[in-house]
Amino acid sequence: MTPSPTPATPRVVLRTAAFFDLDKTIIATSSASAFSRPFLAGGLLTKRSVLRTGFAHLQYLLGGADADQTERLRVQLSRMVTGWDVAQVRQIVARTLHESIDPTVYAEAVALIEEHHEAGHDVVIVSASGSEIVEPIAALLGADHVVSTRMGVAEGRYTGEIDFYAYGENKAQAIRDLAAQQGYDLPASYAYSDSITDAPMLGTVGHAFAVNPDRALRRLAAEEGWGVLTFQRPVRLLGLRRPSGRTVAFVAGAAAVVAVVVVWRAATRRR
Repeated sequence: MTPSPTPATPRVVLRTAAFFDLDKTIIATSSASAFSRPFLAGGLLTKRSVLRTGFAHLQYLLGGADADQTERLRVQLSRMVTGWDVAQVRQIVARTLHESIDPTVYAEAVALIEEHHEAGHDVVIVSASGSEIVEPIAALLGADHVVSTRMGVAEGRYTGEIDFYAYGENKAQAIRDLAAQQGYDLPASYAYSDSITDAPMLGTVGHAFAVNPDRALRRLAAEEGWGVLTFQRPVRLLGLRRPSGRTVAFVAGAAAVVAVVVVWRAATRRR
């Protein structure tokens, strides 16, 4: 008797993704500190806390963003937000998103994101900043997924604890988990970052790029054969000449959120 043919195993087609760090890679600043002024105006910050955070932010921007500097900034920001109302934070971010973030976006990063989308790649923003800040920025940029820090919340307020810190090896593990969920082919995927602290993230993909790298990352990139890119043109996102349909859609969506918040606040005042 002739044996029955074995059914062919369905071929799984993996997809490609591009993983972008946010601070100093897509934008020329720290996303958390970019909202210091509107948080001050909203009563969440005091002038003293703004000065303390500004000093930590300056050290972060001028330094190499090594583990010690990043940890100091994390501790400062975590202590600062304890007790904040999460809904109020979301409203402030939505209302001031363009004025706080728009002027700091690197034109080269926006162009690269569009190139990946045109090639059919998913774009994932991976940031140590909190999700309430990162997610609206990622939507503005047209990203497909977000990996970010999740702060502890109780009764609608931040506790000061951190449920998940998207930093160092945690970023790399989150990328591997997302790849398993979404079917990404990591050896065929891309990653971009400015900091040596993101070496684990860069090492998870087959195509890694150091963007405006600090000295330690530049040295590691040479050793590993990673690409090196220079981004130096912060521009207003809405001022770009030819935004794609995807970017226009997300910008319009973000603008709609801002409009809803403004109308809601106006109605609340009238009551």
